[in-house]
Amino acid sequence: MNDIEIAQQTEMEPIVDVAHKVGLTEDDLELYGKYKAKVSLPLKKKTQTKGKMILVTAVNPTPAGEGKSTVTIGLADAMSAIGKKTMVALREPSLGPVMGVKGGATGGGYSQVVPMEDINLHFTGDMHALTAANNTLAALIDNHIYQGNELGIDQRRVIWKRVLDINDRALRHTVIGLGGPTQGVPREDGFDITVASELMAVLCLATDLNDLKKRIGQIVIGYNFDREPVTVDQLGVTDAITLLLKDAIKPNLVQTLEHTPALVHGGPFANIAHGCNSIIATRTSMELADYTLTEAGFGADLGAEKFLDIVCPRLGKTPDAIVIVATVRALKMNGGVAKDNLNEENVEAVQKGYVNLQRHIRNMKRYGVPVVVAVNKFATDTDAELNQVIDLCKADDADAYISDGWAKGSKGVIDLAHAVVDACDQESDFKSLYQPEDSIEQKIETLVTKFYGGAKVEYSPKAKRQIKQFAKLGWDKMPVCMAKTQYSFSDNAKLLGAPTGFTVHIREFVPKLGAQFIVALTGNVLTMPGLPKVPAANGMHVDENGKISGLY
Repeated sequence: MNDIEIAQQTEMEPIVDVAHKVGLTEDDLELYGKYKAKVSLPLKKKTQTKGKMILVTAVNPTPAGEGKSTVTIGLADAMSAIGKKTMVALREPSLGPVMGVKGGATGGGYSQVVPMEDINLHFTGDMHALTAANNTLAALIDNHIYQGNELGIDQRRVIWKRVLDINDRALRHTVIGLGGPTQGVPREDGFDITVASELMAVLCLATDLNDLKKRIGQIVIGYNFDREPVTVDQLGVTDAITLLLKDAIKPNLVQTLEHTPALVHGGPFANIAHGCNSIIATRTSMELADYTLTEAGFGADLGAEKFLDIVCPRLGKTPDAIVIVATVRALKMNGGVAKDNLNEENVEAVQKGYVNLQRHIRNMKRYGVPVVVAVNKFATDTDAELNQVIDLCKADDADAYISDGWAKGSKGVIDLAHAVVDACDQESDFKSLYQPEDSIEQKIETLVTKFYGGAKVEYSPKAKRQIKQFAKLGWDKMPVCMAKTQYSFSDNAKLLGAPTGFTVHIREFVPKLGAQFIVALTGNVLTMPGLPKVPAANGMHVDENGKISGLY
């Protein structure tokens, strides 16, 4: 059976019953039918928990598949199975990739969160609320300019873009306001995907509704004719944008196939945003459960680094353990094997491609947190290949365990679960990769040379001007969020494995004062993706009873 068929055949528990497992009552929930609910905050009853947190990350993604969410969910179920009070905190899927490249983001096989169709499509409307709030602000900016422009906003320097929760390359660069004086003021504009928006980052980094409002007010929407930044507060619409998100800020409670409680909330991309679920969901989970599993998007060079250097200072908690997900298939691709040949045993290619996993292990160990490797098993993997990965990890002083959650659910992840619990009890000495007082150049150089393995950084003339401008404004003390290809340590998607000696090219910076970080756009990374030649949408169907197929 495929993923959706497995999900559809599973009998879900009423979400009220799932909530009871972690001490929540019906009064704590805002129900969206029988199997979904938002958690009302603040929690009425405080429970005493261990508050342990496990970060799940991975090697660089490949077309072969890694299964980070599958491992996270399977591990949560396995930890529940061995008697540990566990919750999982995951990102919400975006319709862009769901309809475009992969068809879903709720795990796979017998390690899924459900109801998978709802989560992958409209869910509780969070993505729609973010899209509406973002575009309301865009409309208010253009109306302000049209109605006399009291703030003197330079329409050539408006940086706030409209957004859409679907991949649409035709909207990357647009011209608005055409058609005469009554149709607005003409200017160049463009769309980002909703999950790359600053509002998404703000929602995920806010600690409560008041903090959300404060962050929205700080957002820079553009510059005036004197080249001074203009904020949402100056526009006078902070509360209007906040009220559109007053429900979206509440975390969404669902369940795994084995009925472990799961919070699915917030979904920024890790290649063009910070790639982690909301702080509110993670904190709520730690208040309710002894062990919280959370994951960061794409490989450890992106999502995990951003979680550790951007999220953790705001979360007020660092991971007790880090799990790195790898697959034999991904390592073979990094070792030069073509996708069509991955089903053939090739221990040599596994050894060659291991350098990618090796660098991620060493990078995560830099932070002073215990590291465990999860080898996500595929049916075509051979014992020789799997053992090779385990032996190579052992040589790098990293324990590796096979995770077979896709085929077996929690039963296939028990050994990994015990290892992760043991890792959480080990001592850790967390060290950030860089310090806030470091300059923008110092932060980026640290990332490129000490983390990615590169040799140097090259800045465009525009990026150089921005560095000087941001330093004058005091923005240089914020962390840097690298917008970079997810497929490579470098900014070149074709450089697989563990390349060295490369140059990372910074073309421009985008200040995100609401999120409190600076985005560095590298190479040709896009903030509005396009759809592939044959989108996942082409394989989706719905019958006369509303039953969906082709969603994975």
